[in-house]
Amino acid sequence: MHQKQQKTMTCSQFTIFGSKYPMGSYILFIRISSSFQLAFGRFQHSRLFTLPVGDYLYIGSALGSRGNPLARRLIRHASRSKGVQPHEIQASLIQFFSENDASLNCTVEPTAKKLHWHIDYLLEHLETEIAHIVIIQNPEKIEHKLSEFLASLHETSPLAPRLGAQDTRNSTHLLHVTDWQKTLEQLSQYIPLLCHSPAMQ
Repeated sequence: MHQKQQKTMTCSQFTIFGSKYPMGSYILFIRISSSFQLAFGRFQHSRLFTLPVGDYLYIGSALGSRGNPLARRLIRHASRSKGVQPHEIQASLIQFFSENDASLNCTVEPTAKKLHWHIDYLLEHLETEIAHIVIIQNPEKIEHKLSEFLASLHETSPLAPRLGAQDTRNSTHLLHVTDWQKTLEQLSQYIPLLCHSPAMQ
């Protein structure tokens, strides 16, 4: 990404990096209000995990070349299946992406959502809410770099190796976080450096 295209915008619900690429990477900050047990699909033979009250984060990307993959992925994450109410942040996501792409049809059919990724099983629960999203509008593959950086912080810890990272061998994309505001501050310093590195030019 060229430096002149790089920008940062922060509000209570989003922190946005980059230009108006329709693809990119993202980090969901997720709050669990009541403890529950959950199997992440077939992960570790459908083992039941206990999810304590607290904050978590998930690293993902949507790098397709058709339509607006980043918008559609994030709006999908903010939905729930079978007509269950979506995450509160979904309306703001639809508004944000519609303002940036008037031709985008952000209609979501909740009954059409099928649980596929590990994160789908977590976000389906009403005890979870997406509290904040870091949106990185950038066409490069940076998931592994984000995962390495976040795993190195004192404020984060994995629930289980490779959880949330079906498509990678050594990453973990779903982490518990003890101080999400501090983690967000550290990301805000790291991401511009990552996007301006020679490999990202």
